[in-house]
Amino acid sequence: MKYFLLTLLLASSAALAEVVVIVHPSGPDSMEKNQIRDLYIGRSKQLPGGQTADPIDLAQGQQLRDEFHTKVTGRSQAQLNAFWSKQVFTGKGQPPRMLDSSASVKAAVASTPGAIGYIEASEVDGSVKVTFTP
Repeated sequence: MKYFLLTLLLASSAALAEVVVIVHPSGPDSMEKNQIRDLYIGRSKQLPGGQTADPIDLAQGQQLRDEFHTKVTGRSQAQLNAFWSKQVFTGKGQPPRMLDSSASVKAAVASTPGAIGYIEASEVDGSVKVTFTP
């Protein structure tokens, strides 16, 4: 039984995809985790270099979204919901726009200067630039 649980645990951790943060090809070559976190929780509105940022999030309920926010913003889905509810209610901010799929995120980032998003590492191609790997 002990080995079965260990095998199950290892298999589930291997199933997690490697998330990477991407930007438009004109965006910064690299960013720090705290810079990305600040964009996704509304503390900052600019990419390094001063370009206005357009953060793009995956829709709720997607595993990659949970992985990104756990690794980068340090917040669970419930914490994010509570945070953004308060921000919107007090007029202090709006959450990043959400798209339904990694393919949509990649296409939006590729076509929008200033855009920043996240996808699985295996989906990266020449249309976007990887700026951070958590």
